[in-house]
Amino acid sequence: MEKKVLIIDDDVDVRTFASSVVENSGYKPDIAKDGEEGLNKVRKEKPALIILDVLMPKESGIKMYRELKTDNQLNDIPVIVLSGIAKRTFLRSQRALAEFGGQTVPEPEAYFEKPVEPEELEAMIKKLAS
Repeated sequence: MEKKVLIIDDDVDVRTFASSVVENSGYKPDIAKDGEEGLNKVRKEKPALIILDVLMPKESGIKMYRELKTDNQLNDIPVIVLSGIAKRTFLRSQRALAEFGGQTVPEPEAYFEKPVEPEELEAMIKKLAS
């Protein structure tokens, strides 16, 4: 059975790009258009890897990442953050959420700022989904 990689992004062009890279990496892409749909799919399907955008409607990637990494059923799924915001901004937001009574979460297994080179993304997919 092919391993699934769940791509969670509200931008159709990014979803198309990431799906192509996932397929080229030898995995089956699955898609969610926002964090709410993404979290539902993660809970049902437990993908081998998640590619997550940060700024999305309904449930932001910042909040969704925190939910993934604090859920004992899901925290072992590797996450590649693919975002238009800088990594330090994302990490600062995670620290701020932890200060308001949440637990500290680990950094993502990989973080790429858009646009990313397809070869870089493919190499990381192969490394983390195997």
